[in-house]
Amino acid sequence: MAAGAPPRGSAAAAASLRRRRTTSAGAAGGAGGNMLQFYTDDAPGLKISPNVVLVMSIGFIAFVAILHVIGKLYLVPKASA
Repeated sequence: MAAGAPPRGSAAAAASLRRRRTTSAGAAGGAGGNMLQFYTDDAPGLKISPNVVLVMSIGFIAFVAILHVIGKLYLVPKASA
């Protein structure tokens, strides 16, 4: 615990916590406003919906898993006797 911090449960500690929350919420609100520019129609780049991204990523994961299974089944080196 910091040396200059008020004791827990005191009114000063509650006021300090309230003060910290309001300043951090204000900073986060400003940053959140900037994040919205990526989701507007004015943003440059390819526009695809989140559902398409989800389906494509699951398809890629399935494709890699199938390649692993094929590699284990068919590309096993033959043991020479």
